[in-house]
Amino acid sequence: MAVVLTVLVLFLAGFLAGFILLVMGAINFDFSNSEIPPGVNQPAKLRIIHILLICTAVVGKILENIGICTQVSFVRYMQGRKTLGMDPKLFIKDLWFGKVPVRIYQPKAPSASQRRGVMFFHGGGWVFGSLETHEKLCRFIARESESVVVSVGYRLAPEHKYPAAYEDCLNATQHFLQHLQHYGVDPARVIVCGDSAGGNLAAAVSQTLAGSSELPKLRAQILIYPGLQALDFNLPSYQQNQGVPLLFRERAAFYVLQYLNGNATNLEEVLEGSHIPVDVKLNYRKWVNPHNIPEKFKVRGYKPHVLLDCTTEVFEKMKKFCEPTLCPLFAEDRIIQQLPESFILTCEYDVLRDDGLLYKKRLEDNGVRVTWYHLEDGFHGIINPFNSAWLSFPAGKRGLENIV
Repeated sequence: MAVVLTVLVLFLAGFLAGFILLVMGAINFDFSNSEIPPGVNQPAKLRIIHILLICTAVVGKILENIGICTQVSFVRYMQGRKTLGMDPKLFIKDLWFGKVPVRIYQPKAPSASQRRGVMFFHGGGWVFGSLETHEKLCRFIARESESVVVSVGYRLAPEHKYPAAYEDCLNATQHFLQHLQHYGVDPARVIVCGDSAGGNLAAAVSQTLAGSSELPKLRAQILIYPGLQALDFNLPSYQQNQGVPLLFRERAAFYVLQYLNGNATNLEEVLEGSHIPVDVKLNYRKWVNPHNIPEKFKVRGYKPHVLLDCTTEVFEKMKKFCEPTLCPLFAEDRIIQQLPESFILTCEYDVLRDDGLLYKKRLEDNGVRVTWYHLEDGFHGIINPFNSAWLSFPAGKRGLENIV
């Protein structure tokens, strides 16, 4: 018996030592491959959040390797395991809009008139995120703006590839617009809103509904550091912020490939720009072009990128990147001109910064009113921990207050 216990203790000690070494190795790799710019306020907090995310991913990989669960499912579980109790100011209810799960937040205080309605699409690279991960954010928006907020639990990649997430968000929005009277919402004041991948989905839904005559017109779209194109991952912001947490350049390409194809087989081609033919790139050059980005955003180490061609085989897998429902920056001018008033939030230290800047220019060039709020000390994902006691950032709170 003593021998068995000794062997068990040694095994557990060895496993624990190996686990610690693996985590430390991942953290060391992070330190050597990431950069927190001096302009970020409270850099130690960002580093801590990033290390926590790395540890979660490492544990998930270990569990996947020993056959317990996939890394993706473990990370999703860890992200969404916290549940909040009742809110004294809100009625909160889980429903289904057709086949799409939603969570509705309605202010309890009586209102003299119909309320504003907000369709909210969470971020997470189309792979992560849920009703739970953005629960605090949706509660805050509903309380502070006195709006009815509908958070959409759309299907995630890689299990559900494009256009599943887009279709769920569109169907949920159409359902809501058809039943506004049930929720006391003013048909003239319905907004679509989303962060990161959710901003992509909000932009795509807004474009699809822009020409609809059968449903109430959207009042506005709120795009929080949105990803809006997959043509060029060598724009200034991708080069400048390629190693800045919480979204590396490589991960941005990885996520959009997961959404498109359910895998990241052609990641290198996407990163170097050899996934789209030159003639197609030139066709979209009027919209996706570093020349359309103000010079002040190029001073931090940007080098122009040489256009590369691609093979027919690769483009066959990537051609859907030219569809506006996947990359809203590519919508025709006639669609852009019909879009509602827009709010775009960008962060200086974010690979997706230039996607927002390019879309801002497109909207303004087509006569759409844009309110732009730029966080000079912000990074990707800065809004989400706004309500964390010790991991929130002043810039994130400022951004959220402007959204409200």
